[in-house]
Amino acid sequence: MLGKVKSWLGIEGVKMEIETPEKIKLMDGIVKGSILFQSMTDKKVTKLKVELIEKYSRGRGKSKLINEYKLGTLEINDELVIKANGQLKLDFKLLFNPKTSEMDNMGRNLLLRGPVALAKMIKGAKSVYRIEVEAKVPGTALHPIAKKVINFY
Repeated sequence: MLGKVKSWLGIEGVKMEIETPEKIKLMDGIVKGSILFQSMTDKKVTKLKVELIEKYSRGRGKSKLINEYKLGTLEINDELVIKANGQLKLDFKLLFNPKTSEMDNMGRNLLLRGPVALAKMIKGAKSVYRIEVEAKVPGTALHPIAKKVINFY
């Protein structure tokens, strides 16, 4: 009985970890990485959804605004079997369209890089990028999710 409840809630189920390079070039429009799967029991993954999300914040205090943008999505519909106490590694390539503002485009100019950085700091504008992976595991109500912050240059 306890085993069925653990399985339904995803406890002792599939655990995921995302591996990517330390720094990735934003304008390349591609993120290459791997997903490591582990499980204490035999499990199947029927579907994977990989997303790159930009969290853009600007302003300070009560006037702070935050938006999230999905830059790219990859769906993998292959059935993966994870053996008990084993590991499985799946490589992926996520294509995305980088969104840049006029200030970002001006900041590529060597002479304007400093003033643009100062203006962004004053406005409190910054973007944080993350990859989220969600796996569909039959028989579980809470599907496993893994997140990792990505550093672009």
